[in-house]
Amino acid sequence: MRYIGIDIGGANTKVASSDGEIKELLYIPLWKDTTLPSALKELAERLDPDGLAVVMTGELADCFADKDEGISFIMDAVNNAFDCEIKYVNNSGHFQDSTLKTRDLAAANWAASARLIGKEVGDCIFVDVGSTTSDIIPIKNSKHVAGYTDFSRLLRSELVYAGTLRTNLAALLRTVELKEGTCRVSSELFATTADAYMLLGDIDSELFTCETADGAGKDRINCMRRLARVVCADLAEISEEDILMIARDVKEKQISLLCEAISAVTEKNRLDTIVSAGLGEFMIEEAAMRLGLDCFSTSDKWGAEISKVFPAYAAAKLLEEENMR
Repeated sequence: MRYIGIDIGGANTKVASSDGEIKELLYIPLWKDTTLPSALKELAERLDPDGLAVVMTGELADCFADKDEGISFIMDAVNNAFDCEIKYVNNSGHFQDSTLKTRDLAAANWAASARLIGKEVGDCIFVDVGSTTSDIIPIKNSKHVAGYTDFSRLLRSELVYAGTLRTNLAALLRTVELKEGTCRVSSELFATTADAYMLLGDIDSELFTCETADGAGKDRINCMRRLARVVCADLAEISEEDILMIARDVKEKQISLLCEAISAVTEKNRLDTIVSAGLGEFMIEEAAMRLGLDCFSTSDKWGAEISKVFPAYAAAKLLEEENMR
């Protein structure tokens, strides 16, 4: 039997099988790309699963009037594409009747991950830094004790809206330190975190899956050009050393924000172990070290490729386990 999990986000759709053989990441920005229904049909034909588990976060995309419209669109696209058992994971981490188009399905990908981590690891803080956001999920007695919506999790420091690839640097920085001194930054979308982490060697071109701010290439020179624009400059005005200083400021700021959120969640829930996942595991490991917390990597247990699509893998695994009972 082949069980597949799909995590449909606003920008990325992640796919994984319960046996770990399939792990794919498709860049489908819902707010401007109309290909989700056809992409799902292609997946259905190619993968031919016996069962499908679905989680989503894409209902928040601003092409939808509200979350209800987004959930309906995603469910219709899935149900029309796949001719097999389909189950949806809600924000408690359990499967819900797919005939109920309810907000409990909204932004529930982290809940699938937390349920699997709770079963496999136990009490911990599950931290997943993806392309766009960072989840900081407390797990006690094998169940998550986080807020049930993105809004409530933002209020509780369980969601930080910054990721490894798509975050506008102007959302992280107010100033940067250059050789000439402290410099304010532009508020334009000139560069994203992917540019900084490419230059620092934390990601490679294969992981740079999103589009660039200016539509240009993802090589080192183009990343440098975009970072230079953050301080309203170009490569004739500032040096490579200055540009690397900007990239390091980005990384330091993002890790600091992650530390603040993890610290708030650990103190509130009296937990001292982190389980890391996602594209930004390198940030999580550094944050754990600074906070003096133990850190267990999902990459070490399940492999780096599974870690990057962990909510999809967790959904598939939960469906497999339920059908094997």
